[in-house]
Amino acid sequence: MEAHNDAESRTSKLAASPPLFKSEFLNFFSRVHPAIPAIIFVPVIVAVEWIGASKGYSALALIGLSALGIFIWTLTEYWLHRLVFHWEPDNAFGRRMHFIIHGIHHDHPNDKLRLVMPPSVSVPLAALFLLGFWAIFGDAGFAIFGGFMLGYLVYDYTHYYVHHFVPKSKLGKALREQHMRHHFQDHRYGYGVSTPIWDVAFRTLPKKRNRE
Repeated sequence: MEAHNDAESRTSKLAASPPLFKSEFLNFFSRVHPAIPAIIFVPVIVAVEWIGASKGYSALALIGLSALGIFIWTLTEYWLHRLVFHWEPDNAFGRRMHFIIHGIHHDHPNDKLRLVMPPSVSVPLAALFLLGFWAIFGDAGFAIFGGFMLGYLVYDYTHYYVHHFVPKSKLGKALREQHMRHHFQDHRYGYGVSTPIWDVAFRTLPKKRNRE
C-alpha cells in the first residue's frame, strides 16, 4: 500500500507544474485546454481556404498549395523546436525565458494544460506567418497558410497524444518513442514531433541504446 502511494505521489509530481508568474492573471494565459487550438484555428483554416477559392484557385490548386504549407510547417516545427525552444542563453534573464518557453515542459512533461501552445503565443505568431505568406506568395499565400496551420494542429495534437496515450500503430509508436527519447535520453536529438523527416535529414534522430 505504501509503495502504491509513493508511485501515485511521483506521478502527481511529474504531472503537476508550478505557476510561471506571480500574477494569477498571467498564469491563466499560460495554461490552455487541449481543445482550444482546434476551436480557434479550424475556422481560420476554413476561412483562408475559402478566400483562396474566391481568388480563383481550383480545388486541385488549393490542395497543392495547402500541401506546400504543410511541408513548410514541418521545417518550421523542426527549427523552432531546435533553435528557439532549446536556446539557453548564459544569463539569468535568458534562462528564465527558456524555462517559460520550453524548460517547464521538460521538467513537467505530463501537465495536460501545458502541452499545446497557448493562444497568447500561437495567435500572434499565426498572424505574422499569414502576413509573411501573403507578402511572399500573394493570393496563393492564403491556401499555403491554411496548410501551414493544419500542419501546426497536427503537431500540437500529436504532441498531446504521445504524452498521454499509448499508440497502437507502427507510426504512432515510432513518434512516441522518438519524443520520449528527446525528453528522457538526450534533448539534443529528436526535434521533430509530428514527423522525423528533418531529424533524419539533419542527423538529429535519437540514437537507440544497445541492449546488453
